[in-house]
Amino acid sequence: MRIAVAGASGLIGTALVGHLESAGHQVVRLVRDHRARGSDARYWNPATGDIDDDAFDGVDGVVNLAGAGIGDRRWSERRKRELRLSRVDATELLVEAMGAAAAPPSVLVAGSAVGFYGDRGDEVLDEQAGPGAGFLAALTADWERAAIAAESAGIRVALARTGLVVADNAPFLTRMLPLIKLGLGGPLGRGRQWWPWIALEDEVRALAFLLESDIAGPVNLCAPNPVTNKEFTRALASALRRPAALPVPRFGPRLLLGRELADGLLFSSTKAHPLALANAGFEFRHPDLQPVLEEALS
Repeated sequence: MRIAVAGASGLIGTALVGHLESAGHQVVRLVRDHRARGSDARYWNPATGDIDDDAFDGVDGVVNLAGAGIGDRRWSERRKRELRLSRVDATELLVEAMGAAAAPPSVLVAGSAVGFYGDRGDEVLDEQAGPGAGFLAALTADWERAAIAAESAGIRVALARTGLVVADNAPFLTRMLPLIKLGLGGPLGRGRQWWPWIALEDEVRALAFLLESDIAGPVNLCAPNPVTNKEFTRALASALRRPAALPVPRFGPRLLLGRELADGLLFSSTKAHPLALANAGFEFRHPDLQPVLEEALS
């Protein structure tokens, strides 16, 4: 297949491009540096609404992983606009260009997030569950609607609702490590909130699976064995051979990151279950967290 990838330089995108190329596919990267145009790269800029006219010529499938880091900084009104532009507006630009192609791609694997479900406590959330409340859930729902519009051009759309991606250089993990290494890390609050996660290898394999299968609609990309924040922290500390007994009061992350971001990301509970992948016969190579963390940190 000839596959166009937006967000090819990120953690997931870099691994996905390598995986696809090793499987014999040809990858076209959508880049924001017009000087990088070439046989394997096309220019686009969601901020200005520009994209090369031939971006999707001869392309069989598209994977959209573009999006500013959701937890990189406080959710000020300006940051919220940036997050929306990098997700919703960017997806609208891609969908419009795909539909305008002489022969539109047959499939769009659209990046999404388990943040769609919001804070749901211990409720088991498969792909049939409705959206939650709050900024992140609303943003994700709008992001998905922008992608689903591609169906009007006859394009199959799979919505990849990804959890925390565990890898040695995962941004969220690198932020947790310093405190854990000092023996000062611990569960956030009571630590009862569910944190859906997935190993980077399984994330990439699942994205490739969605390209080649006939799955459409939402798909939870998270391991079949979910963990709470307390279990995640203990597993991380164990991998580093450090204690993790000191709980982190809620006011700390709220003060550092802002109340809305801290509550929406760190203290939100989402017990997502990968039912669609299971029904389609996808097999996880890394269903359990502890060995994944130990390998990532070795």
